[in-house]
Amino acid sequence: MTSDANSTTRKVRSGISHTLLIIIAIVFLGPLLYAVSTSLKPADEVFTPTPHLFGSEIRWQNYADAFSFAPFGRYFLNSLFISVVGTLVVLAASSLSAYAFARLRFWGRDQLFVVFLGTLMVPQEVLIVPMYWLMQTLGWVDSYWALIFPWAFTAFGTFLLRQFFLTVPAELEEAARVDGCGPFGSFFRIMLPLARPALAVLTVFTFISFWGSFLWPLIITNSVESKGTVPLGLAQFIGQQGTQWNLMMAASVLAMLPTVLLVILLQKHLVRGLLVTGLGGR
Repeated sequence: MTSDANSTTRKVRSGISHTLLIIIAIVFLGPLLYAVSTSLKPADEVFTPTPHLFGSEIRWQNYADAFSFAPFGRYFLNSLFISVVGTLVVLAASSLSAYAFARLRFWGRDQLFVVFLGTLMVPQEVLIVPMYWLMQTLGWVDSYWALIFPWAFTAFGTFLLRQFFLTVPAELEEAARVDGCGPFGSFFRIMLPLARPALAVLTVFTFISFWGSFLWPLIITNSVESKGTVPLGLAQFIGQQGTQWNLMMAASVLAMLPTVLLVILLQKHLVRGLLVTGLGGR
């Protein structure tokens, strides 16, 4: 009887958990479903007294019109270039600095790491003016480098990878030293292959950060037509004559595709990385 009661209790708990997860999924997928449905409606049926999931016709033409409304092809290429190069720079800088803070011994290492970590508490808006002055001094205003390098050296990636490197047994590096590997050999041959899950997490977070950045590109970019990014392109649908909601939603759906594809491609490493780096919760 006790075994049957425990089995029934587990089934009830499992059912409740799955029901709650389904409700949460519906809540989170609601805005996405609304965006997709709006992107397929005629312009005069976006706002109606009686809400409908779809309009009188499914207008796939809205996606083509969104691209012709603004040079969205150029915006996509710009955002893709900036996000990919920025992510690669972050991965290189963060992995090297994280290895130094985790494995190398030098004077003031822990104190320097605390100061370095403290930069995470500084809001991005506070750095806008000095960062713009620096870009102007370097002659990088309205350039791709100004969109990439100012935010490519942050403490988040270093902290994330350092936490992972600390979990790697030191015996692996000691065995590598016996075989003749120096610090760089141990880093490239042992640490980086083992850090694939953590690197996947950092890749997704960094790519999304670059892809969705709006404030800094708005300030540093003068020639929006040639250097504009996807978020700046979405803002062009809001004008004095009103907002083209159906076209904006079509462009927004297309803008989500690169990040969704990246998460799908790295899903296996991403789930494991969230667990081993401590970001998955307990």
